[in-house]
This record gives sequence, C-alpha cells and structure tokens, in this order.
Amino acid sequence: MTQRSLAQRIGYDALRWISRMIGVTFFNLRCEGRDNYPDTGGGLVCSNHQSTLDPVLVGLTCRRRMNYLARQTLFKQRGFRHLIEFLDAIPIDREGFGLAGIKETLKRLRRDELVLIFPEGTRTPDGEVQPLKPGIVSLARRGRVPLIPVGIDGAYDAWPRDARFPWPARIRVVVGQPISTEQIEQLDDDRLLAELHHRIQSCQQQAKQSRLSRYAARRAR
Repeated sequence: MTQRSLAQRIGYDALRWISRMIGVTFFNLRCEGRDNYPDTGGGLVCSNHQSTLDPVLVGLTCRRRMNYLARQTLFKQRGFRHLIEFLDAIPIDREGFGLAGIKETLKRLRRDELVLIFPEGTRTPDGEVQPLKPGIVSLARRGRVPLIPVGIDGAYDAWPRDARFPWPARIRVVVGQPISTEQIEQLDDDRLLAELHHRIQSCQQQAKQSRLSRYAARRAR
C-alpha cells in the first residue's frame, strides 16, 4: 500500500466529507452493494460514465481510497492538474490507455490499491451504457485483480455532457458482484468484455429502478 503524506491523507478525507455533504444534499446520493468492494487487495473498479461527477460519486461509495484514470487533456489545466494529481489521478490516452498510463495503473494494482476506470472511454450521449473499449481486457489480465462493476443512474440528468453546469437530481450508485481473477482466466476476451458490460448494465438498471421507485413513492404520499 502506498505511503501518503499527512497532508494528502487529511486533504483527501476533508474533500470526501465536503463532497459527501454536497452529494447527499443536492443529489440525494444513495448507494447499494457497498460491501462488494474488497476490503483488501487490488481491484479495477469499472463504472458506466454518465457525467463529470462520476469519479467523485464512485469514490464516495467506497470506504477505501481510490485511484482514478483521467484523460491526458485534463492535466493541461494547471490548477485542475494539481487537484487531480493530489487525488491520485493517472493520465491516460482515452483511445489506447497509453503505455505510461498502463504501467502506472499496473504498479498501483500491484500495491494492492483500487483503480477506477470508465471502460466506455467517454461520457454517454444518452444516459445508457455504451460499448466498452477492448483495452480493459488486457489491463484486467495483466493486473490479475478482480473487476468490480458499478452502475450510476441520475448523474446524466444532473449533468449531461452538453450542459455547462450541474443541477439537482436524484442519483443512485449500485456496486455489483466482482468478476474474480479465476473467472477472468476462464473467459476468452470477447466473453469477458461481454460479461463486464452485462454486469455494469445490470447495476445501472438496478440504480435506475431504485431512483425511480423512490421518486414514485414520494409523489404518491
């Protein structure tokens, strides 16, 4: 496990607390399946990508500190670069991950850390789960860690990709059963990609049902 400075640990916890207050207050954020995150060891957290809020939303649902894969272009903004580097972001080429990004990701996985990745590669244009980039398969096999599927729903309503700013909306996150390293070895590349897509999509649908059922229940009162 990486040894981080006291400032990094305190800063991360403070930002988590502030973000949690915002998430609960403005987005009525709720999570199901939190116990599916492993308590120890490395893991690739694989989530659908509905909005710019997603890295923060997923990070808030996990008790452990999480590393984040972020597009290289985000590191060109000086102030924002310092923030995401402070939060353990790893720069990647969105199309092919990039050799440096793959090496750094594998390094952190081997240090028994969790790394969040959005296998769709970019934010959804319509709120639904898009096809996954095949690069995730190679990363999963080389990392030799479980894949933890996560589904987000409501973030697209809160901040779609064509909107400049977010607005309040109910958001739900569902963490699914991991795909174990044994299962990864048993599946060929196409089946592994299909299985991961299916699990992410199932989590997103479960999150949507939870969000809409709670909304309907409140309107019925």
